[in-house]
Amino acid sequence: MSQETIFLWGGFTAIIVTMMAFDLFVLNRKAHVVAVKEALLWSAMWIGLALVFGAGVFLFLGEQKGLEYLTAYTIEKSLSVDNIFVFMVIFQYFAVPPLLQPKALRWGIIGALVMRLIFILAGAALLDAFHWMIFVFGGILLFTAFRLATQKEHEIHPERNPVIKLFRRFMPVAPDYQGDRFFTRLDGRLVATPLFLVLLVIETTDVVFAIDSIPAIFSVTRDPFIVYTSNAFAILGLRALYFALAGIMDYFVYLRQGLVVILAFVGVKMLISGVYKIPTPVSLGVIAGILLVAIAASLVVKKMAATPEDSVSVR
Repeated sequence: MSQETIFLWGGFTAIIVTMMAFDLFVLNRKAHVVAVKEALLWSAMWIGLALVFGAGVFLFLGEQKGLEYLTAYTIEKSLSVDNIFVFMVIFQYFAVPPLLQPKALRWGIIGALVMRLIFILAGAALLDAFHWMIFVFGGILLFTAFRLATQKEHEIHPERNPVIKLFRRFMPVAPDYQGDRFFTRLDGRLVATPLFLVLLVIETTDVVFAIDSIPAIFSVTRDPFIVYTSNAFAILGLRALYFALAGIMDYFVYLRQGLVVILAFVGVKMLISGVYKIPTPVSLGVIAGILLVAIAASLVVKKMAATPEDSVSVR
């Protein structure tokens, strides 16, 4: 590991620890409902930090690594939007009060950071040891794109979740929420609360998302540092993005189709990597273009739908 990479790891760790401590011990000492304005400010801040860190990658590791980081972050950020739909379904299923949703997402994201690091290190080791795994990853992405294209809506069935079933065998669950606590005591015995079940579902669901998204980042770079930091910044901004966009996600009607095209593109890129390697700037341009087209088309369609069809001009 080069001295520059060690310096960037230190900077990355300092940013994460500082922001998480500020979030936990200053802004959220008391549970509160996250307003849209607050969520937008936090979302802009996380995006800004990710871009500043990317500038550091450009400066210390060179243009190629900088482009890889920016491309990886763009992919992960776009794919993380799909998490928002799932969070909405989970919160609706468990009837999670708005006051408790920030805590569930905060600890869910912390757990996701740990699991993603494990997955990324394992994936990098597999690619180093078995080059043909690149084709397996490409196949996973194409399958995921097909699944998203044919799945009409997000279906979450916590009662079928094997982790939830196993947990209920060993730990009783309180019938109602107990404030913002994950565990409490009822009749003298320790029990989990429904909020902890929500956390378990979020964590196990993120495993599925990690299997989908991490191979997509490996289509851009094999460097675990670039893969993890781009993943981490996208995930850390996810909670703020959820509260900023949850109320207007219905406007982005073609965003899901855009994600399908992005996954298919990076899947094909991995499968043909042995014959032709698509340059990183081209990949970044294609992915950004797909996102812009999907968002623009969504806004145009929504605007047309909001215009009364029977309106007539008066002369």
